[in-house]
Amino acid sequence: MRLVLVRHAESTENATKNSGFYQNPRPWTGAAAHALSRDLVGLTPRGFRQCQWLRRALPDFLDRNPHPFTSEYRRARDTAELALPGRPAEVTALLNEQHYGDATYMTFEELFTRYPDTREDRQLRKHVWTPPGEGGESLAGAVMTRAGAFLADLDGVAAPDAVAVTHHTALLALRSLLERRPVTDLVEESRERKVPNGAVLVYERRGSVFHQVAAAEPDC
Repeated sequence: MRLVLVRHAESTENATKNSGFYQNPRPWTGAAAHALSRDLVGLTPRGFRQCQWLRRALPDFLDRNPHPFTSEYRRARDTAELALPGRPAEVTALLNEQHYGDATYMTFEELFTRYPDTREDRQLRKHVWTPPGEGGESLAGAVMTRAGAFLADLDGVAAPDAVAVTHHTALLALRSLLERRPVTDLVEESRERKVPNGAVLVYERRGSVFHQVAAAEPDC
């Protein structure tokens, strides 16, 4: 089996992060902010071009009939639909972005003012930081657990290849397990450069172990 991980194409949140969604004070409750992130944030024009690139690029890495998966977030579902037309994706919460709880769309200034006890973990130990409020997940805890469950479920996939359209933090967890690397190393690498929107990471299972065999990034 080949497993292709895709970071969703560029969203309006990615493009206007510091000028639109993050405000101080935040105008929404934590629950409303998370619903906005999950259900309403769509793709930018650049994101649509990245999906066109994915539509051309993915056949180079996959069998003709892959099993697509996507998170519940609109930006991931839109990416899957546009990149793999005619192949309805299986939607799973296991691929969701890290749930930031009451911290969703909070600036650091507001977060650390309201929840000063979170500052040290958020700045120095991001992998164990648990966002405050209902639903808050840590990368090393809930996100890693979900990633492990997703990879275990691949054993039940009949198709020879699978595609998983997901998010930055979920990618860190999946890569940690697939590449057998400490998630802390991947967090540090991502401080320098994140996996770009629309990029693909290709893994091939040999026996019970996956090995990375290819990677590609959109040219737009």
